[in-house]
Amino acid sequence: MSDRTGLTSPPSLPLTDQPKPRFAWFVHSIQLMKPVTWFAPTWAFMCGAIASGALGWNESIGRLLLGMFMAGPVLCGLSQVVNDYADREVDAINEPHRLIPSGRVSLRHVYLLTAILTWIGASIALFLGRQVAFFVALGLVFALAYSLRPIRGKRNGWVGNALVAISYEGLAWMAGHAAFAPLTGESVTLALLYSLGAHGIMTVNDFKSIRGDTLMGIRSIPVQYGKVLAARMVVITMGVAQIAVIGLLFHWGHPIAATVVFLLLAAQSIPNARFIRDPENNEVFFNATAIMLYVWGMLAAAIGLAA
Repeated sequence: MSDRTGLTSPPSLPLTDQPKPRFAWFVHSIQLMKPVTWFAPTWAFMCGAIASGALGWNESIGRLLLGMFMAGPVLCGLSQVVNDYADREVDAINEPHRLIPSGRVSLRHVYLLTAILTWIGASIALFLGRQVAFFVALGLVFALAYSLRPIRGKRNGWVGNALVAISYEGLAWMAGHAAFAPLTGESVTLALLYSLGAHGIMTVNDFKSIRGDTLMGIRSIPVQYGKVLAARMVVITMGVAQIAVIGLLFHWGHPIAATVVFLLLAAQSIPNARFIRDPENNEVFFNATAIMLYVWGMLAAAIGLAA
């Protein structure tokens, strides 16, 4: 390899942990799409499909997998690319090693990847039905409102968390239901309640960046209210949403599902207490326990609704 100085580097053994040039575009694209974020909308789409009561073991499984691929890797991945693009100037100062500010990914790459993901997502959504396409379009509007000016909802914890929570949980759940059967009031209500709880979950990721958010003028929930009060708000928001789900499931005649969600809520008491005591150092533990129990409750509620 030579550079503009004319100096040539000595030969060396290939580094196996670096992507080969022909795969670099694909590898960098996946990194931009942040696979760790795909779980929430994928799971919510599945729960919505189950709640429809129309999911079987025949051709609907392929339809389910296609919808989950759309909700997670494609659309959630697209929202992550848009967010990194919108943050490129800030990242150039705070995190210059990231793909876009470091120059490893060009803006042309970002534009092309955005176009590809948008086309794939829109195509799958239209294939799954007009109602699904409507929820997808609404989710894309929310993603743009979260990241881009002039709205840039991420600057305020209440607005930004709401946009993400509704997109990742509510819209994904409703799209999953609509892909298999007409939406019902009960399913929409559960989708909105779990979106409410997800608003609290979105706050969990903000505790590790309080200092940076304060310097950058981002008014996250912990920045606005402090660590202790913000942690309590997380636990209360998640709890209120699940208590409402339990009450409605009992009211709708699904006592088994309501009992399961209640037991999962009760099991969250220990991680809740630890998180309130020290949210910064218990974030990982809280994600692996309380939030995991929360999402299992979503599945239990969906199964109960379909019964």
